[in-house]
Order: sequence, then structure tokens, then C-alpha cells
Amino acid sequence: MSIPKRLPLALLLTTPVLAGLLAGCAKDKNAITAVGGSIGQEIQRTSCPAVGVPAYTGDVTLFDPPASREARAIDIVADITDVKASCDESDPTAAILTSHVSFRVDARRSSAHGARDVVLPYFAVVLHGGTAVASKSISRVSVHFDDGKLTASADGQATGTVSRADATLPANIRARLIRKRNASDADASVDPMADPSVRAALAKASFDLLVGFQLTQEQLAYNATR
Repeated sequence: MSIPKRLPLALLLTTPVLAGLLAGCAKDKNAITAVGGSIGQEIQRTSCPAVGVPAYTGDVTLFDPPASREARAIDIVADITDVKASCDESDPTAAILTSHVSFRVDARRSSAHGARDVVLPYFAVVLHGGTAVASKSISRVSVHFDDGKLTASADGQATGTVSRADATLPANIRARLIRKRNASDADASVDPMADPSVRAALAKASFDLLVGFQLTQEQLAYNATR
């Protein structure tokens, strides 16, 4: 499932724009599939955090010399790919839900001369309600280039935890979303998502686990404006 979102540029500089989310959780009774009104808008969610890579943080470009931004100075380009998530919420007694994320970093260098190791920092952020940072960690992935090779890959991983209680919709909101309506009902054509209280409850119970390269302000600006 892909859920594009946008955040203000000021927030982007610390917790960047959300580009895509991948659902990766086992379902339980807290999982809902709701169809809103006669427009047939489908909403699917679980208590597990959605996982994705924020826009502008899925790749990093290193220059030599570092201060240059000319194409001929590009030294290494790396991308985060093959993002996969897993999270099991099937145990109703578990108060904390842990989401595990794995991904691959594909890198390319401009010169194949000599063996080389490059260490790239990346972050894992748990975002609450689309804007509030609940937790953040920084890790590093080492990419090794063999002599004579222009490309290399490495694997990375991250985890994030959320409270099941905080990520579970209130019973009255859940009931409104999953209630089946007949064409003869007075509110058959009314989308429950049009109600600000429903949208607010969904936002309050929503968590995202985002991974991306830990960029400098200059690197982020380069990605956002190139």
C-alpha cells in the first residue's frame, strides 16, 4: 500500500517528507478495512507502524572535493532500495509492537581504482500522527568496493516500537469506520472521513517508521533542488 504525504519544508529539514509506506504487519482484531460513503474510499490500517523512506533521503551523493556540486566532482552515489518490513501484532497481550525493517544500499563510484570502504549513516524515525517524532536512532552501513569494481551493495536494518494502546483506534471511531451501511440509510452517502473528529482520531493513532540516509543540510538541499 502506498500512502503519499507531504510535510512543511521546516519539518523536512529534521524529519523529511514521507514518500511511500509499505504495510508489513500480521493482522489481528485491531485491523480494520473501512469503506467510506458512496464514493467507495477504502482505508486499511493495523496497529503496527507503516514503514517507508522519506522523500529526498533515499539517496546520497558524495563529492570530491566535498564542497563542490559540479557533476564532474561526483565521487559516490548510493540509494536505499528493496525496503521490507515485518511486524507481528497477533499476540493480544503484547503491549509493545516492534517493527523490523531491512533494506539494501546500492552504491556506485566514479573510479574503479583500488579497494575502498565507504561508511554511510542512516536514521530510523518513529513518527506519531504524521509530524511528531516519537524516537530516532542513527546507524551506519559500510559499503565495500572491490578493486576494479564500480558498484557495490550492502544490507541495512532498523527497528521501531510503538505502544499498542496508543496505536489502537477508540472503539467508537472504529465502529463508525467499519459499520456497513445500506443504500436506504440516511447517512449512506456520508463519508466518515469527512468528520474532523474521525480524521483526528486516525492521526492520533497513526505511527510511521521511516528510514533514510542521515544527510547534512547541504546534502538534503542538493537532493531537494537538483
